Amino acid sequence: MKDKEKEKEKGSCGSSSSSVEERYTQWKSVIPVLYDWLVNHNLVWPSLSCRWGPQLEQSTYKTRQRLYISEQTDGTVPNTLVIANCEIVKPRVAAAEHICQFNEEARSPFVKKSKTIVHPGEVNRIRELPQYNRIVATHTDSPKVYIWDVDAQPNRSAAQGAPPSRPDLVLTGHEDNAEFALGMCPTEPFVLSGGRDKFVVLWSIQDHISTLAGGGSNAKQGSRASEKGEESRSIGPRGIYKGHEDTVEDVQFCPSSEQEFCSVGDDSCLILWDARVGSTPAVKVEKAHFGDVHCVDWSPHDVNFILTGSADNTIHVFDRRKLNSGGVGSPVHEFEGHSTAVLCVQWSPDKSSVFGSSAEDGILNIWDLEKVGKASSSAGPKEQSSPPGLFFQHAGHRDKVVDFHWNASDPWTIVSVSDDCGSTGGGGTLQIWRVIDFLYRPEEEVLAELEEYKPHILGCDI
Repeated sequence: MKDKEKEKEKGSCGSSSSSVEERYTQWKSVIPVLYDWLVNHNLVWPSLSCRWGPQLEQSTYKTRQRLYISEQTDGTVPNTLVIANCEIVKPRVAAAEHICQFNEEARSPFVKKSKTIVHPGEVNRIRELPQYNRIVATHTDSPKVYIWDVDAQPNRSAAQGAPPSRPDLVLTGHEDNAEFALGMCPTEPFVLSGGRDKFVVLWSIQDHISTLAGGGSNAKQGSRASEKGEESRSIGPRGIYKGHEDTVEDVQFCPSSEQEFCSVGDDSCLILWDARVGSTPAVKVEKAHFGDVHCVDWSPHDVNFILTGSADNTIHVFDRRKLNSGGVGSPVHEFEGHSTAVLCVQWSPDKSSVFGSSAEDGILNIWDLEKVGKASSSAGPKEQSSPPGLFFQHAGHRDKVVDFHWNASDPWTIVSVSDDCGSTGGGGTLQIWRVIDFLYRPEEEVLAELEEYKPHILGCDI
């Protein structure tokens, strides 16, 4: 689709107007008030995807966690999948002075690259397998889905002319490029994909998990096989599902069932599927939005609620109990807070009513369903009164925020990536940030704590 093609143009820049700089300057001035912790990490190359991996270590003031990011190069050197180790400062540890002092063009010491996989093509999407946290899947500009055992893969140099790393498994079944729609099942080792062929394709990798590279000699064999250009093992689909009339842009499993999943696409449709009853749609919402639907997420807290984001700049929340097989159904909530196409939506893993959305306008919004209909109390830079349900605005990116991911191990901590080509000389920006807890804790609890520390705040004698 047109907006996603723009997302991937190398060297392309979004708005460079003074309003963006004014917004960014205003945001920097309020960082100590809005954030408990914030890291700004300049990327040499733009990234199209970022995902948290497993926690690796805990100490008194920090935790160490794996982080997956992609590097989208200009073709002079190979594209890569980067495995980084991220040090996450625990809540209420970072000093306010430290939070707001960062260099926009510097790399953060909190993010350290630990391994590089030379990827066969651009890394458009990264998804981790919940049952085996060393296994990730990636999408690129081809009909194939690649499966990687990141622990066993050798560390590679992304030098010019370097051959691609050898995937541990290749999933086949698409008849045209499958670039963005990629999902992993929370309950079983199943992989879901969508593509330009209008198909939704399902695979089971259960029988192959135990035979994926396990490290040691296998990793060396994989490195030698990559250098020799040997083919990876490949498997065909468990099922192919047809019902979309244009490119499938995103897919998502039902959190409680490996047999149920949903998909959205450039045909403006939201489709619910049930593998137990066949390969045709179980429910098809013909006009989920007034534009291409870019992204979808299924609530892990209540399986009745599904989020969608669209090129029409809006986010919709659907209740599947109010949909029927005729495709009739309107969103139970519609959120209007972005000025351009929405690229990513995700429910919070911590609070059932909260979700995030990012867009081409460079803003990452945090919404709260519980605040719909209540007086506006959102935090963050904004030019006018806040739309209903808007809880927080992260305005630290200067161009389109192409991806973000909540940290399930550290609630209210988010990693986000953007293509900030206008301010970083052609690269991108990765930010890791945590909202200050005064903004989301119960009001009476916050007031009681402020009262307790009132003498310190006012500089009076205790």
